[in-house]
Amino acid sequence: MCGRYTLFTPASELAERFETAAPDVDARYNCAPGQDLPVITGTGEFTHQRWGLLPEWADDRSQASINARAETLTEKPSFAESVEHRRCLVPADGFYEWVNRDESTQPYRVAFEDGRPFAMAGIWSRWQPPTRQTGLGEFGTGTVSDPEPIDTFAIVTTEPNDLIADLHHRMAVILDPSEESTWLHGDIEDALACCDPYPATDLTAHPVSTRVNDPSNDDPSLVQETTEA
Repeated sequence: MCGRYTLFTPASELAERFETAAPDVDARYNCAPGQDLPVITGTGEFTHQRWGLLPEWADDRSQASINARAETLTEKPSFAESVEHRRCLVPADGFYEWVNRDESTQPYRVAFEDGRPFAMAGIWSRWQPPTRQTGLGEFGTGTVSDPEPIDTFAIVTTEPNDLIADLHHRMAVILDPSEESTWLHGDIEDALACCDPYPATDLTAHPVSTRVNDPSNDDPSLVQETTEA
């Protein structure tokens, strides 16, 4: 799975890499579920969406999915419409995986050896939170509020490559730059063909501090190799 990732590449470099206007982003060293994060939709522009896909029919936020298995995208009711009509790119420059070690877990950061940003395959959906009462009116009657809809996304996962297999049994779908347009705009068969494991050749992994376990920690020290392992 992919449960945390990083995106601290400068906005100007992201704009050049993805050939679009520079996003409004701050350096992030611990992107976590439930946060509003930059993605690129079919418009080709950066937008912010909440990590944790909620299908339109979801009753509440507890039904959010942070990952979606590539093998069953078209079968799962939560994902089928999104993979057909609402795919996105999730920019990142690294992601974290956790390895079980006796009674604890050791986080590792996975990234390209040269640190370049990349796109993970994503799907998204627009969720309308249920109408809620906001208070009592003049005669004791409740006033009703329609909350704004929320755009939410999930990261697509696939079988691991040789590097990730030592860390976890799933990995995020990393798209080759030549596949990004196909993922966004291609027909479903061609898009799903992009969901193979990215070759391990150019990737590297190193242990990092367990401080990354707490999403409130978000600073450059999180990506540094640690001697804790």
